[in-house]
Amino acid sequence: MAERSTSTHEITHYLNVENAKIAAFLMVSGFILYHGVLHLKFGNDSCTWLLSDGRFPGYSTWQPYGCMMHKYSKSDARMCMHYVSYWGGRNHITFVGDSRIRQLYFEFVNLIGSKEVEKKKAHTDIHFQDEKISARIDFLWQPMVNLSMFYVYKNFLLSEPGARPNLVITGSATWCIKLNNGSKNALSNYQVNLTTIVPLFHKLKDTTQILWMLQDPVVEEKLNANRSMITNEQIDDYNKVALDLLRHSDAKLWKSSRLVAQGMKKESEDGLHISKLALDLDVQILLNMYCNNDMNHHDGTCCNQPEQATTLQIITAAFFLVCIVSAIALCLYRRRQLRRNGAKARAENGQRNGQNGLQESHEGCYDVMVSLAKLGVIMAYFYLCDRTNFFMKENKYYTHVNFFLPFAYVMILGFFFTEKTDKTAVLHRDQTDEWKGWMQLAFLIYHLTGASKVLPVYMHIRVLVSSYLFLTGFGHFTYFWHKGEYGLVRYCKVLFRLNLLVVVLCFVMNRPYQFYYFVPLVSYWFIVIYVSMAIWPHITQASAEGNVLQYLFMVIKMVLLITIITLFYLSEVFFEKVFLTRPFKALFVTSDDSLHEWRFRWQLDRYSVVYGMLFAFGYQVLLRYKIINDSHEENLFSKPISWLLGVLGLIGIGSYAAFTFLCGNKQQCNDVHSYITFLPIISYIVLRNVPGWLRTRYSSFFAWFGKISLELFISQYHIWLAADTHGVLVLIPSYPVLNVILTSFIFICISHEISKITANLAKYAVPNDWKSLLRNVICFFAILVPICITNGVIAL
Repeated sequence: MAERSTSTHEITHYLNVENAKIAAFLMVSGFILYHGVLHLKFGNDSCTWLLSDGRFPGYSTWQPYGCMMHKYSKSDARMCMHYVSYWGGRNHITFVGDSRIRQLYFEFVNLIGSKEVEKKKAHTDIHFQDEKISARIDFLWQPMVNLSMFYVYKNFLLSEPGARPNLVITGSATWCIKLNNGSKNALSNYQVNLTTIVPLFHKLKDTTQILWMLQDPVVEEKLNANRSMITNEQIDDYNKVALDLLRHSDAKLWKSSRLVAQGMKKESEDGLHISKLALDLDVQILLNMYCNNDMNHHDGTCCNQPEQATTLQIITAAFFLVCIVSAIALCLYRRRQLRRNGAKARAENGQRNGQNGLQESHEGCYDVMVSLAKLGVIMAYFYLCDRTNFFMKENKYYTHVNFFLPFAYVMILGFFFTEKTDKTAVLHRDQTDEWKGWMQLAFLIYHLTGASKVLPVYMHIRVLVSSYLFLTGFGHFTYFWHKGEYGLVRYCKVLFRLNLLVVVLCFVMNRPYQFYYFVPLVSYWFIVIYVSMAIWPHITQASAEGNVLQYLFMVIKMVLLITIITLFYLSEVFFEKVFLTRPFKALFVTSDDSLHEWRFRWQLDRYSVVYGMLFAFGYQVLLRYKIINDSHEENLFSKPISWLLGVLGLIGIGSYAAFTFLCGNKQQCNDVHSYITFLPIISYIVLRNVPGWLRTRYSSFFAWFGKISLELFISQYHIWLAADTHGVLVLIPSYPVLNVILTSFIFICISHEISKITANLAKYAVPNDWKSLLRNVICFFAILVPICITNGVIAL
């Protein structure tokens, strides 16, 4: 038994979060090295990734290798053509080839055209022009790689640069196989003719981009007798010739179209021509290659250059670099001093009169600088993940299995770590940490899988956001009720804890404060709670016990608060006038200077915090008059009442679930949500707290995540998800499950470290001494005001 205990202790000694962070750091270093080698070997062009490889994560869904593909609608495609023309570009696109290329031509034209174009099968050239979007799309019938195709490119070269197409999509082989009955001589002639054409690609490279499509496979059993000689073996031979000749030419090879056709070849009607679904995907690939850099879609990173660093980002990087260098210098100096003085000398020096204050000052400087250095390294990783193309990104893909399987797994894992707690109060700290933890894990799975498109899932997640705000109202009301502390120190500590990471990310990632909507929302409602409780009369537990009228005053405060919130909601003009007032406007608008996002988030949960305050107030009244007693491990009520409340709780949760399935659309659901969101929340609290055996147990697994829930929610934007949450970060391409496991491990370790850094910096940024705090606030505004003036937040 002693040996087993010793071995268990040794295992737990090494299996801890600090060692996990070291492992995460080594993993990140390894992935940086791995992706660095990939970029050196294959280049940094995501267009090459788009055109080369990919996979089917699900039916009719194509995922390019390493980048995100936007799904272009007709309006998107036409807008792209308009933008290219507006910025001085040309939309002259030419398709050169056989009937397969003609198929692609018609799909492309019908997506960008205002009207459906009749599909012809005649062996002639076809032309399309749309003056509204300044687009000219041609098809040139050239089924063979021969002298005729050579003169097509020769004529391009002889024409004026402005008359040449800026993009040519071409490819051919099946006619050559068919007319020559698959002979070897035909393959040799094909190689000679293509060799003759390739030099023209080089001469056209300054004005025309050539895109050579590899030949799609055929379904041999579906081919008619006239095409029976066209085999996949023959097609592979012709593709090999094209690959060998064009690999180092000025033409781009389009290999992914072949993979798309391979995955959907069963849908082909005649065995030769590809299906409508495959054509749709090919057109999407083409448009992503052609448009993404001009359209700048958040979910389209393929062929999209990363945004340039701003002056503020460069200054922020320089600041963190100074902190890192300073921290290293301090560490080296400290080690040198420790070696020089020895342990005994250090102890003696620490006891000398007048030295303690200086030593504490040095320790504080060291502590702050090391924390800032760690934060700087973490921010460098944030930037590398989401503001560069160094790491890969992929689109989200939703299925019910993708969402509910990890959700069920996480829930089971959480229940497995159930423990007993010595706390018995309703919504005690262990329980609220647990609640925040499992909600946060649900948020993460929801965002990873893109489940917002499923209305019932979306509405249940909305309840979880409301629950967090409900707990904000409950927790802060309870604190102020018991402590009656309304000083500046407490106020600044809460806001510092909430906002440090987001403010730093605004500087590092060049995003507005409102982009991280949850923190502005929670910060705003904390200020509302603070003001509501701080204005005269101050009502606390002590004052209420001495004067029963204090309860009435609190009710009046609540009614006034609800009235003001309702007036803000009903008057959009008043709402905009308040929140668009400088300098506060910058806190509530998005990068396009719009208040819409803030208003939407605000009104969706406008009463959730008030529900939490009312629940906390009612709970305190019940305790005051001894209607309930939660100081023991028994049920809060008698057995019959407990059973009745349990049934009502289940009915409450079930009623809201039924509502999410019955309401017609998101707009209708959101309109009703703010009025009924208290129903599932209160029902959950009743079910969780009325039974004593359940109230005094909690999941330590969920509670651990609950303690870092804020960091998890914000960090996911850039180092777990990608492209500002629109995609998924990829460290290990082509292995989605393994990739999620490893990126999750790194992401969780970083979030935990950020939580520690925030707590450490808070001691120095928000000291308990009001004079020191005032000094820090003045320094903060001295830094912030010039930045605001430079960015137009404050008008001179």
